[in-house]
Amino acid sequence: MLLKTWLLFVTTVFFISATPGPNMLLAMTHGIHHGVRRTSVTCLGLMCGLGLIMICSVAGLGVLLATSEKLFSIVKYAGAAYLVYLGIKTWRSMPQQLQERPEDDGKHNPWALFRTGFWVALSNPKAFIFFAALFPQFIDAQLAQGPQLAILSATFFVIEACWQFAYASGGARLSGWLSSARRLKLVNQVAGGAFVGAGLLLSAISRS
Repeated sequence: MLLKTWLLFVTTVFFISATPGPNMLLAMTHGIHHGVRRTSVTCLGLMCGLGLIMICSVAGLGVLLATSEKLFSIVKYAGAAYLVYLGIKTWRSMPQQLQERPEDDGKHNPWALFRTGFWVALSNPKAFIFFAALFPQFIDAQLAQGPQLAILSATFFVIEACWQFAYASGGARLSGWLSSARRLKLVNQVAGGAFVGAGLLLSAISRS
């Protein structure tokens, strides 16, 4: 892979990943409530979900979603419904002082955090098409595709993970300011509203 091609890919993914979306919103929200260390499990779930999307896109699901209106609609509405559900759940959650949160309260154990991250990552069918459309733009058909895909995939994961931890760290820093139940409730409402909004926007998107 040519260095200039790789640098162009790095620049493209850097700005795309930096854009606030459901993944980054979840990382920031969990950073506020759970701190960076526990949110790393959420980020692992997000990255595993993105990894599965990447594999499915390379296998052809991205192309299938782009050509099948029915399949795209099923995935789209399922993802939108999950984001709306997560938003309502976040909005209605009772505020609790961050320093008083138990280490493992059952609802926020590592598996629950991982599962939430995984399903949020899978909630957007556009991501399948994104990988199917993005990677071919940076692959030289005259060279072996396997090593190129490996380089692009590893680069994407590193950049995406860095941004997720940046959002999580930013959320964790905000936790010091969130010293009252009223402020925590406001954060829950804003985050919940953002998830619901993302779900509604997702339900309105088309394949094009």
